[in-house]
Amino acid sequence: MNVMVVGGGGREHAIIKSLRKNPNITELYALPGNGGIATDATCVDIDAKDIAGITAFAEAHGIEFAVVAPDDPLVLGAVDALEAKGIPCFGPNKKAAILEGSKVFSKNLMKKYGIPTAAYEVFSDLEAALIYLETAPLPTVVKADGLALGKGVIIAETREEAQAAVRSMMEDKIFGESGSNVVIEEFLTGPEVSVLSFTDGKTLIPMVSSMDHKRALDGDEGLNTGGMGTIAPNPYYTKDIAKQCMKEIFLPTMAAMNAEGRTFKGCLYFGLMLTPIGPKVIEYNCRFGDPETQVVLPLLESDLLTVMQATAAETLAETEVIFRAGAACCVVMASKGYPGLYETGYPIAIPSDLDGDVYVAGGQLRDGMLCTAGGRVLGVTATGDTLKEAVEKAYRQAGRVTFNNAYYRKDIGQKALLAAEEV
Repeated sequence: MNVMVVGGGGREHAIIKSLRKNPNITELYALPGNGGIATDATCVDIDAKDIAGITAFAEAHGIEFAVVAPDDPLVLGAVDALEAKGIPCFGPNKKAAILEGSKVFSKNLMKKYGIPTAAYEVFSDLEAALIYLETAPLPTVVKADGLALGKGVIIAETREEAQAAVRSMMEDKIFGESGSNVVIEEFLTGPEVSVLSFTDGKTLIPMVSSMDHKRALDGDEGLNTGGMGTIAPNPYYTKDIAKQCMKEIFLPTMAAMNAEGRTFKGCLYFGLMLTPIGPKVIEYNCRFGDPETQVVLPLLESDLLTVMQATAAETLAETEVIFRAGAACCVVMASKGYPGLYETGYPIAIPSDLDGDVYVAGGQLRDGMLCTAGGRVLGVTATGDTLKEAVEKAYRQAGRVTFNNAYYRKDIGQKALLAAEEV
């Protein structure tokens, strides 16, 4: 069976490594992939946003199943284009991907269907937004409506910061047209939880919960990044909270999308805040998270391709989806200076006997050698019977992976370990 994965980061590498376990896959392609992914799939130099190029390649190479992993091609309609050619896909179509593609849409959806989220206002006029901020409660959260590479959310502590954020989005267009509309919302407090789920529009099966570490430096200091590490499961996400989320958030979201004629099929990601008055939605994503995928999929015992095919065929209710007991930890190794200025092009040494998985996010082959080619270079993931075991093992293995200017946080999972003692 010929399978194609669209994307080229650590998330895609984790998906590909999991798919490779299926013996029925004869050819596995990554578009565009990267230097690290090249050890597990055939990389094809076609950009993930080149919908015409992706579709033409799929037709020419007899692709029998496609996984569209990143947000951009999903929002642009890659699934629609592939399905129009008779190629089944894992991922939502364009109408459903708006759930991530427009924060205004998702906030209005939650308001309309009574799904708990932060109070908010939407603005398309700069002056109106600035006037609102004169009396808005602080801190406040300013979000660009559209996709912004994960950087379109600013938590403002002061009115000046909030006004500067709005001006940068609406006036300076730092995120292009994504900032034409902004959402200004209530600042929520509480533990954050990420829950990815498989859904075919009729059935929704949550995956193992996880905890991301966004800040660049130890102690949750420094600039926000795309993620410096993750653990799963999240100790704050208890069985009772899981039941509450299923009843009040997960199933109502699936039903709301159906009611809007935007049936969602694929991976629906719930970014949650466990506030003092209950769980609320911070954000939806229309795909696997990064680096959450790197700890969730290693705990999946069921065959990923089978689950993905069932999701596309709307037979998820008849499909076994099992996650193993235990825990996983991913330590992201970055180029020193990330998310600011950093150097690339350094050889990466990964021992062949590493006890864990390495998912390459920013790597390219130079004369057959894997070299750094990004801010977040790779993630080292280990599993264990306990979270403590997984964390310790991940750090032991990360210490064996080397490249010049390597940097990683030393406290991934520490907050979760403390929380596990409290919960």
